[in-house]
Amino acid sequence: MQGLRRAAAALLPLRAGAPAAAMSTLLVSQPRYAWLRELGLQEENPGVYNGRWGGRGQVVTTYCPANNEPIASVRQASLEDYEETVKKAKEAWKVWADIPAPKRGEIVRQIGDALRQKIKVLGSLVSLEMGKIFVEGVGEVQEYVDVCDYAVGLSRMIGGPILPSERPGHALIEQWNPVGLVGIITAFNFPVAVYGWNSAIAMICGNACLWKGAPTTSLISVAVTKIIAKVLEDNKVPGAICSLVCGGADIGTAMARDERMDLLSFTGSTKVGKQVALMVQERFGRSLLELGGNNAIIVFEDADLNLVIPSALFAAVGTAGQRCTTARRLFLHESIHDEVVTKLAKAYAQVRIGDPWDSDTLYGPLHTKEAVKMFLDAVEQAKQQGGSVVYGGKVINRPGNYVEPTIVTGLPHNAPIVHTETFAPILYVLKFKEEEEVFAWNNEVKQGLSSSIFTKDLGRIFRWLGPKGSDCGIVNVNIPTSGAEIGGAFGGEKHTGGGRESGSDSWKLYMRRST
Repeated sequence: MQGLRRAAAALLPLRAGAPAAAMSTLLVSQPRYAWLRELGLQEENPGVYNGRWGGRGQVVTTYCPANNEPIASVRQASLEDYEETVKKAKEAWKVWADIPAPKRGEIVRQIGDALRQKIKVLGSLVSLEMGKIFVEGVGEVQEYVDVCDYAVGLSRMIGGPILPSERPGHALIEQWNPVGLVGIITAFNFPVAVYGWNSAIAMICGNACLWKGAPTTSLISVAVTKIIAKVLEDNKVPGAICSLVCGGADIGTAMARDERMDLLSFTGSTKVGKQVALMVQERFGRSLLELGGNNAIIVFEDADLNLVIPSALFAAVGTAGQRCTTARRLFLHESIHDEVVTKLAKAYAQVRIGDPWDSDTLYGPLHTKEAVKMFLDAVEQAKQQGGSVVYGGKVINRPGNYVEPTIVTGLPHNAPIVHTETFAPILYVLKFKEEEEVFAWNNEVKQGLSSSIFTKDLGRIFRWLGPKGSDCGIVNVNIPTSGAEIGGAFGGEKHTGGGRESGSDSWKLYMRRST
């Protein structure tokens, strides 16, 4: 516990007057960030793991979104590194596939335990490199731990039925086998959890994994892989079962086009996801896509506003609007529109903005400077299309990538900017009159990830859940759009990609079926 307290304390700003001349410009070498060494990080880190650490590509430095100071650097994978790693991962799969599923589950359990031991320091790294608040960083690691626990039980349950045959003395057996090598490309906004959702389930199914995280969160990818590699090595199984190739678009393209990649799981924007899908489909490969979401909350006149206000606030500004499940549209019945907007603006004014590692902070920075520009562009477009900014809309004058959480009113439901997913804390508040029209407006955007209604009408709730209700993969009632539980299948429809990860029967996507 003392070590964890030191890690938390080390995240606090350096005291005024402390000597800086002897310090490296990289945060990893400064005394207040000494806790990064507990994760095995140094000034330059190898970004390739296939049983051994290496990397012959370019060196990329990652930056802290809260102050834009350099943290450390990672040597990325070259295409030669990628080729070598794929070969080693395919060889490692031959060993892994022969290990009984419950034994594979035991190793995944050990990975979860190893993550538990590092949960606070790894959560601190998520805050430092991604920019989300500390409690969310820890929560993200906890999700990986939870999926490991879930996967342990699943390892004793996966399988198919024995079916009656029409032929005398025969039986039909549905046999499930691992696909082989699963490529996992993850985004910056959930740099730990999404890999956990995929890898824990893929591993107990008998697959090897090859991970490429976002270049801007490469240190997190390295730190997580170091934890996993230690568990694999302790169990005397090939480390290449969980391989890592840090890199950019060249590595991602190679993965998408590689026929040795038996399944490619991609999490990211709809634009890039469409390119990935086309490349994978061109070789008749299998893909699992988790793409964008233009998520809506619908509030009817009978809703409990004591639930609505904090729920809408959390859904819209949590992770600074950078969740795929972030609420971007808020439909209010015309009879309560003005009241809700007034109360919501007051709630926005109370949001504590600060360094993500400060325990009092509820709202941190955007991930990059480019995201700040996208925020400003979207606000300007909203104004040009007839919207009024009733709260926020500006960049905050402080170090880092901070913008004001923003509420925009007065736009029509089909305004171009309303139908555009902007990965930023902008909430478009829209009026409606009737249930039928607002259900249709919920469904009219191209994405179909998450949605929610607030009402006390049971008939309306079941219509919302039914075939003419929400067309999203996640359908909520009286709770925010953001957040999910690992026991259910996570994913969406339409331009969200159609993929499902984590719980329920998502494991089937990582396997092939024979009858």
